[in-house]
Amino acid sequence: MAPDPAVPLAGTDDALAGVVIVAAGSGRRMAGDDGLPVDKVFLPLLGKPLLAHTVAAFEECPAVSDIVLVLGEHNMEKGRDLAAREAWSKLTHICLGGERRQDSVKAGLDRLSGCGWVMVHDGARPCVTPELVEAGLACARETGAAVPVVPLSDTVKRLDGDGSIVETPPRSELWAVQTPQVFRADLLRSAYAAGLDNATDDASLVERMGYRVSAFAGSPENLKVTTQIDMLIAEAILSGRAAASAHAARSRA
Repeated sequence: MAPDPAVPLAGTDDALAGVVIVAAGSGRRMAGDDGLPVDKVFLPLLGKPLLAHTVAAFEECPAVSDIVLVLGEHNMEKGRDLAAREAWSKLTHICLGGERRQDSVKAGLDRLSGCGWVMVHDGARPCVTPELVEAGLACARETGAAVPVVPLSDTVKRLDGDGSIVETPPRSELWAVQTPQVFRADLLRSAYAAGLDNATDDASLVERMGYRVSAFAGSPENLKVTTQIDMLIAEAILSGRAAASAHAARSRA
């Protein structure tokens, strides 16, 4: 039976949410100046590692009480050094990820306790905002699970094994899914306990258990950095926000 989101969880604070930030990937799709793969979450972005911007958004969100950062063995030392410099007050654990993304999420989930709600977020999405986090939590409180989505701008084709077009699905029915994905804690734990394989995101595990997952409006700015072009876009977004904030501060002075 699906957990009832209207019933408080025993031993947890239903007002608070913990977040698992997953940054354990190898970054094979991001190439440095020498053409070799680089760890994108530690690339400099406005004077700080990209990952620092990601964590800062959850630090600033009042509803988030605990942050677990999941890293690969190759970037564990960098992560600990970054945490020491930034002195994040909500960071409770830095843990080692697994071979697959779902293994890494499970490792982070195992270190969260006492929170009625759990969020899972890609470490490579540095432009997430506290407002988007709060919107996801509000939506998830209605059904137990919610994910941010944005409409697709390109037409999508389905191909067969020979590369021939089989179908053109209606674009109005297709949406790109982002993070943070937000879940009632016991619902997500039960989905992971089922031992399902080949999940591309956490919501797919929950869906396959027969639970309802709601969608809420994501943001085009909440991009996942995968290429150098994405880095340039993220820099422009964050620079624009910083300039707008500085202008607002001067106006109030």
